[in-house]
Amino acid sequence: MRKGDGQAIFTAECSHSFHFQCIVSNVKHGNRICPVCRAKWRDIPLQGPSSSSSSVERNNGGRMRVVRGMPLPRSNSSHNIPPLLQMLPEPATFDDDEMIEHKNKTDSRDGSRIVPMGRKVGIKAFTEVSTVPVSDSVDSFTVLLNLKAPPCSGPWHGKDEDEVRVRKPSSRTMPRAPVDLVTVLDTSGSMAGSKLALLKRAMGFVIQNLGPNDRLAIVSFSSTARRIFPLRRMSEAGRQQALLAVNSLIANGGTNIAEGLSKGAKVMDDRRERNSIASIILLSDGQDTYTVNKLKGNVPNYQLLLPSSLCPDEPSSFKIPVHAFGFGADHDASAMHTVSEISGGTFSFIETEGVIQDAFAQCIGGLLSVVVKDLHLAIESVHPAIRIASLKAGNYRNQLSPDHGSGAIDVGDLYADEERDFLISINIPPEDTTSNSGETGLLKVRCAYIDPLTEEPVAVESDEIRVKRCLVVPPGGSEEISIEVDRQRNRVQAAEGMIQARAAAESGDVAGAVVILEDIRKLLANSISGKSQDRLCLTLDAELKEMQERMASRRAYEVSGRAYILSGLSSHSWQRATARGDSTDFSSLVQAYQTPSMVEMVTRSQAAASLGSSSSPSAQRLLRPVWSFGSQRKAG
Repeated sequence: MRKGDGQAIFTAECSHSFHFQCIVSNVKHGNRICPVCRAKWRDIPLQGPSSSSSSVERNNGGRMRVVRGMPLPRSNSSHNIPPLLQMLPEPATFDDDEMIEHKNKTDSRDGSRIVPMGRKVGIKAFTEVSTVPVSDSVDSFTVLLNLKAPPCSGPWHGKDEDEVRVRKPSSRTMPRAPVDLVTVLDTSGSMAGSKLALLKRAMGFVIQNLGPNDRLAIVSFSSTARRIFPLRRMSEAGRQQALLAVNSLIANGGTNIAEGLSKGAKVMDDRRERNSIASIILLSDGQDTYTVNKLKGNVPNYQLLLPSSLCPDEPSSFKIPVHAFGFGADHDASAMHTVSEISGGTFSFIETEGVIQDAFAQCIGGLLSVVVKDLHLAIESVHPAIRIASLKAGNYRNQLSPDHGSGAIDVGDLYADEERDFLISINIPPEDTTSNSGETGLLKVRCAYIDPLTEEPVAVESDEIRVKRCLVVPPGGSEEISIEVDRQRNRVQAAEGMIQARAAAESGDVAGAVVILEDIRKLLANSISGKSQDRLCLTLDAELKEMQERMASRRAYEVSGRAYILSGLSSHSWQRATARGDSTDFSSLVQAYQTPSMVEMVTRSQAAASLGSSSSPSAQRLLRPVWSFGSQRKAG
């Protein structure tokens, strides 16, 4: 019995614990396998009066008992688990989502209104150099714009918020924004065996770490797709039901990614209520052979995999990102990358089976910490003589006004402590056309977004970005370029080099692709941040070297090079963490853009794995928390 709440706890032979009443329902339907680690149980919980002399009772009014030495099913196949949920008829409309608990934006304990204290995005700007001669006219001057999301203001993980308040009654922490999550899981024949077992374990981790206000739906696909679990809140009962659904998964059939995504999108489209944060997780180990048509030049049309609701045309449209995970060497990395890129999600390459739980953990660590929603960034020149030449914004939708006097970037959602860096190229006229104050005003920056916790609009405006003007050139020539600006230039150049190398490799010139990457490495080494041994620059160099090794031959590129370079591109283009590869020598690469929330969730995953996981030590090290690019800003 758990002290204080009168709930009986069943601890199985594998050391995992469950509420007795919940696990009894699982056993009653024939499941004698741990929902978390898939261990086969011989001692099982039953409910009702004991009638067997071979049973040992755990008295609670004579109603609960554990039967020792229960015979195991003859076969070890997962087919022995009755897929009860899959046999239920699927409704035509998925409007059976469990209702959201509405709290009217107040604290549930004292009724006070939730005020987003200190939850504003921080804006910083760095100019290429701090001083420009008065008489000079600069045609291409770089300004670095850095955005940083506020930290988590409350518990972001799956613990019950009320329990947190009970333990810390004086704390002013606030609950995080709840999430609607749909997982679209490949259960084709190639997933049989250890792959499916590890997927079930990873899903068990996800389920256990969602909070009671988060909602989860599960879609499985092979030759066809089926919603095996409706959108339900992850209360204790919801978690147990979700675990049952995951345990019912069996592997057979082909790979119909389009059908799986269509079903996942339908869950999102048909729901009666909507949490402010919504995402889809897609995992597949194969190639879609049902939908992708070949166009001229034998080029597949991967966009056909996405239903229209997941690729809206208008910037203001409600977007649901698909975070895609390519599993193993046989998945279609180009398809998975395209799906994630169009929808606004990330693409991760899971090369080693044992890493799947950590990869999922990193992803949900971010999703469960969203503190900024639908961020729109506006940039405006402060004088008609100043024009914005270009915006380096990666995959983020951006545009310039016809007169180049203003620009905009649609940044979307930000996780807690997440950063975004954008390079803006402008012209600087001689000072006499702007002001006589010894400084020239360059840009004004504003951002507007929604606080997902309060669902209220927030606006933030930076101080005017200015550059000092001097009468003469500083002694020794031009002033040294800002290392912050140089660091981000290197990141952009590395990403552009990856794009060029991928294009060369796809055309069959893998040797040329290696040369392109080598040229970028030399460029980074000769930069200011490279010469100063800046950590970001060193990491980019190691990543490019890894890509070169995975392009040593056409075969190497096909096996892992394509997936590795695409997951790297996804990470740098969105400035968001992805998982990739299996090389422990470069394990720090996957920490790029990791946030504290991601680090904590990965740490939790690895701690759970160390208690009995079959994954190898090398796999456990792959997502070891170390540092993020953003955290190194002051290190240079």
